[in-house]
Amino acid sequence: MLNKVSQKCYKFILSLTEVVFARRAIALFVVFLIIVPLFIFTPLKTVFNPGLFKSFIEQYEGYVEIIFIAIYTGLTVIGVPGTILTIVGGCLFGLWHGTLISIVSATFGALFAFLAARYLLQNFAQRKFGKNQQLNKFQTAILDQPFSFVLTTRLVPISPFNLVNYLFGLTTINWVDYTFATFVGVIPGSFAYTWIGKSGEQAMMGGDLLSFFAALTFLALLSVIPLVHKRKRKA
Repeated sequence: MLNKVSQKCYKFILSLTEVVFARRAIALFVVFLIIVPLFIFTPLKTVFNPGLFKSFIEQYEGYVEIIFIAIYTGLTVIGVPGTILTIVGGCLFGLWHGTLISIVSATFGALFAFLAARYLLQNFAQRKFGKNQQLNKFQTAILDQPFSFVLTTRLVPISPFNLVNYLFGLTTINWVDYTFATFVGVIPGSFAYTWIGKSGEQAMMGGDLLSFFAALTFLALLSVIPLVHKRKRKA
């Protein structure tokens, strides 16, 4: 049953992205031109510099976790990938604590993006794309197996995390199923990137390189396993 859900996820992500969002390429390009300079020429550049970001957030002793979660959540809502912050989380909090903080942050960010899409864009999307077959198929598949559908999408490497947050918000899926499946689905990736952050920092300080390469291997396996599974299913 999960195989069917995975197949629906692949088809949806590929087809709906092409049908619905291709026409908005110019608008996205304009937004890109506005946002990128902000992260290059303003204090926001610290977000993409792990060293600077770590120095910045460590100033607020006693509130580091809260500030980290708030920043991570906010950036996820506006579509900024949280990979760098997850790596920094490993440097700041260690492997296990950092993994938990990143999981909570990513889940909050996904939930708020979902809610923003639901209450700000859903009516518009239903009016404009209500007769779109791909969107209707996506809606039907979600209502059939909401938890499995969201979980599988989170585990598929080609699924753009930030974009999918908004796409799910345009459907009628229950927010509890969406949030719980997202929470579970981001655990492997959060653990991998947090491990890279922690072991990478230790390696740069002259520590053991074995843990760092093990973390990279684990991340590679996470990316390859779904692709191998898809190939076996076709065979």
